Order: sequence, then C-alpha cells, then structure tokens
Amino acid sequence: MEDIQVLIADDEKEIRELLKTYLEREMYKVDMAVNGEEALRLFDTNKYNLIILDLMMPKIDGIEVCRTLRNKTNVPILMLTAKDQEIDKILGLGIGADDYITKPFSVNELVARIKAHLRRFLILGSERSIGSAHEDTLIRYKGLTIDSKKYTVTRAGEEILLTAKEFELLKFFASHPEQVFTKIQIFRQVWDSEYLEDDNTVMVHIRKLRKKIEEDPSDPKLIQTLWGIGYKFVGEKDEA
Repeated sequence: MEDIQVLIADDEKEIRELLKTYLEREMYKVDMAVNGEEALRLFDTNKYNLIILDLMMPKIDGIEVCRTLRNKTNVPILMLTAKDQEIDKILGLGIGADDYITKPFSVNELVARIKAHLRRFLILGSERSIGSAHEDTLIRYKGLTIDSKKYTVTRAGEEILLTAKEFELLKFFASHPEQVFTKIQIFRQVWDSEYLEDDNTVMVHIRKLRKKIEEDPSDPKLIQTLWGIGYKFVGEKDEA
C-alpha cells in the first residue's frame, strides 16, 4: 500500500496528527494541510488517491476546496463536519463530496470508510476523465435525474431539496430498480448499520421522500409498497 497517497486538510492539529498516525499504520503515505489554500497547493504538486477535508478551514473553506478539486479530479473526497446539520448543507450545495462524517468521530469508522472508497476508486480506475466520471454518476428516469457526485436531484430542470438520508435512500432505490427490499435490508444499506433501533425509521423517511418526488404521494408510482414484504422502485429508465 506504499503507493496510496492521502491528503488531510484540517486546521486542528490534533485531528491531523491522529488521522496521520492511523493511516500510516495502513501503510498509506500522508500529507497534511492546515488550511484550504495549502490543500490546493499540495494537490497541484502531488498525486493523491483520496482527500479528507474539514468543512471549516481558514483562508479557503472545505466547500470551496471541494468544488475546485472536483473540477480537476474524480478521487474520493471525504468531508469532516462539526455538526450534523452541516451534512445537509454539504449535500444541498452539491459540492461533489463522496462521503461525510461528523466530529467527534470514531477513527476506526473513518478508516473503514476510507478503505471502502479507496477500493472502489482503485477498482474503477483513476484514469477516467472528469467528464466521463461525472456521467457515470447520473441516474436518469423519466423526469427525474439523480446526480450521486453532486448529491442533487432534479425534475424537469428544477432541483428537489432532499436531506442526506432522503438522498441516500432515493439513490439506493434508483440503483436497484424492480428489486424488492425489506425494511431491514434498506436500513443496512442506507444507514450502514445492522441494528434497526426503530421499526418506523425507514417508513418515515420513505413517506417524506415520496412527498418530494411523487406527483401524488398518496398513490406513489416510483417507490411502491409490497404489503407484508417491503418496497421496490419502479420507473421508466431514461438512457439519454
């Protein structure tokens, strides 16, 4: 793993050093930046396989750094945020981050996510052009476009504002059309957890999502319920 290079950009020294220690244990090469300006400078002079950005940094914040980098590269970008509410801000702005985690966080969880993103990135290949990489992130159905890179959903050119979990839920359904999933299966995939604490969690999020994407939420055509079994996504795929 000596050839894996990671850039950490965070103005908190303790976090930078902690992440560096753990990632170097995985035999990754790690560079660190204390602000957004330094992060961009380092990116222009090095080749990284993954970038970790703090949302709030001096000189240039993580949002602007992410936007700038996403125009140059398709490497995974993970955002660190101080508050849960900032996750929806990240997604709503469509800055192109691949993942996000809130402080304080479990270092082991973050390292696990980093490994997962690196595996996907290395399997897919880093030599794709930015344009083709972006096209691969678009899921289109008649009247509905889901952009998993920018975390945006549009209908007839108008953006539909979704929360973080609503977006992940829709992306999961749209990526597996006509497949039936139980509530537990959905929870494991979208919430990335084995333990479903509240049986209503999935149902509540599906109800909220339907209100935003269905023409008639009381008679849903996209996310359909199979009583006693689960849910499935039904839609006419647009390959254009």
